Amino acid sequence: MLTSKKDPETTLRRLNEAGVFGKFIPDFGQIVAQMEFSMYHSYTVDEHTIRAIGILSRIESGHHSQDMPNVTKAMKEVHSRRALYVALFLHDIAKGRGGDHSRLGADLALNLGPRLGLNAEETETVSWLVREHLTMSDTAFKRDFDDPKTVKDFVGIVKSAERLRLLTVLTCADICAVGPKTWTSWKSSLLRGLFLKALEFLSGDVVGENRAKQIIQAKNRFREGLVDWQKNEVEQHVSNGSPSYWLSYDTETHMQHAKIIRKAKRKNISVHIESRLNETFDYSEITVYAPDHPGIFSEIAGVMALSNVTVMDAKIATMADGMVLDSFSFIETASKAVTSPDKMQRIADRIEKTLAGELNIEQELKAAPLNNLKKSVEAFTVASRVIVNNNASSSDTVIEVNGRDRVGLLYDVTATLTRLGLKISSAHITTFGEEVVDTFYIKDAFGLKVSHKEKIQKIRQTLLKAVPANNPKNNFPGE
Repeated sequence: MLTSKKDPETTLRRLNEAGVFGKFIPDFGQIVAQMEFSMYHSYTVDEHTIRAIGILSRIESGHHSQDMPNVTKAMKEVHSRRALYVALFLHDIAKGRGGDHSRLGADLALNLGPRLGLNAEETETVSWLVREHLTMSDTAFKRDFDDPKTVKDFVGIVKSAERLRLLTVLTCADICAVGPKTWTSWKSSLLRGLFLKALEFLSGDVVGENRAKQIIQAKNRFREGLVDWQKNEVEQHVSNGSPSYWLSYDTETHMQHAKIIRKAKRKNISVHIESRLNETFDYSEITVYAPDHPGIFSEIAGVMALSNVTVMDAKIATMADGMVLDSFSFIETASKAVTSPDKMQRIADRIEKTLAGELNIEQELKAAPLNNLKKSVEAFTVASRVIVNNNASSSDTVIEVNGRDRVGLLYDVTATLTRLGLKISSAHITTFGEEVVDTFYIKDAFGLKVSHKEKIQKIRQTLLKAVPANNPKNNFPGE
């Protein structure tokens, strides 16, 4: 019934409603009607599980071939179909037992697999999938997978193309089943990007020893894309980008950057701003070309908060000539791209005035009407947490800031990082209902990782003050 191609969701739900499911598998009975107290989860654990199996069945049938083409293709290529269905059935079975439900569930899977008719190989695969079922989403949403070490570490866990496909399909089905609005185009783009990077790595096309070769190839693709340009213009941009710059963006973005810089130089202006709409994944992007200075990232983040948009991702490319290219990907509060040209122009105008010193963004945020910026307040408590990690990247210190989501949080955190003398390389923002996880790749003033224990402790303590404990009365920017 679980692996049936004829609507397993309906069959399993009827068994569950009749009380049979929990009797047949007592461990499942323990999660029946179990609530999850967060705005992110819409269903009880048992209902979420049954819905996830239904989504997996529809992925397999091709129902999601338009909105999840890579996942549908991956599903067609998996060999361990039974293991995938059982792993999805067991992925949350240890919730509510205390401890890490992924690891506890993996141990349960080793006992339940043979009982459900799986062989030793299938049982081991199920146990691995249950143990790692959050790994792909954590990596895609909280890490910079343009950093080679991120992909290398992820592949070190996955180890094979088969397991990569299994984990990808399971992850997507799991997220879709959390609630009606949890699967977004942005999440789809991040998971797709990590999947393709990892698949490329596993195929042998990308390994650490090929870094120099990758940089040369990226430069050559850039040159080929601008064959109608003067050679000196092309080579000037090539020499202006650092090695990491050529590995962190695709050819289309490299070409877009070069065009932005050329426009600015021909107009003889120091600040140039361009925006574009990504229709495929339904988000807006704005790129700012300007002279580098401490705090530029937080200033732009403040404009985004004032404009009442949600930043999903940001990258900062510092060029050899002292200029920066800051790119912000963002959406409206309704999880849609900003499509109004007038609003995009207002954002650009505010950024330009802020960088010119004509607009004090901190004062503007404090003066903004509370009801225009304030997010809904629910009776949920979110503990603040700051994690400093020097093992996730070979070049940057990675800082994770967990707290209650509110407009202006990104500005407060990045302004704090600037005051601490830290330079932000990239930022990745993940929202889970009322909780947000902001991940920053940072370096110190000398372009190195932060390694001193005293400095790390100071960073943690200062950031915790910028992300105070949950307090509904203090849920607006600048406070």
